[in-house]
Amino acid sequence: MSGLLAGGWGPPVIAALVALAVAAAGGVATRTDAWYRRLRVPGWKPPDWAFGPIWTVIFILTTASAIIAWNADPDPAARGRLVAVLAVNGVLNIAWSVIFFRLRRPDWAFAEVLLLWLSILAVMVIVGQVSTPAALLNLPYLAWVSTAACLNLTIVRLNPRFGPRFGSA
Repeated sequence: MSGLLAGGWGPPVIAALVALAVAAAGGVATRTDAWYRRLRVPGWKPPDWAFGPIWTVIFILTTASAIIAWNADPDPAARGRLVAVLAVNGVLNIAWSVIFFRLRRPDWAFAEVLLLWLSILAVMVIVGQVSTPAALLNLPYLAWVSTAACLNLTIVRLNPRFGPRFGSA
């Protein structure tokens, strides 16, 4: 692999592998089992089949954004901030699926998705310091997680056994 990483291919290959790892971990954590199918969901929820293609586009755009930002600023401190903010975002991305699907706690997942949303803003700020177009590549991610947060909150409200502090519909 060292030959593949030489000649400027390193950042794109590493970014793609990390994106694939985050996507795979989130996919493994996601279970649309009987528990999930029993949840009351709003009529506006996108169909389950749409989530895979949407996340694929988001991961491609976020990876491209990270590569552009990496290449735009060779300063080790700037690259360190970029890696740190992307690492936090990746962990939060995976954590949401674990909390919602594995722990079966949509209420906790709603609190977590707010942190994920903030981490996307942080990614956009860090990337935007070196490339506005690269930062804008993350807008679909922010929009999708905004939609997911609304969906998550609605699921909590429609399924009040997850805690009265979030209200009920």
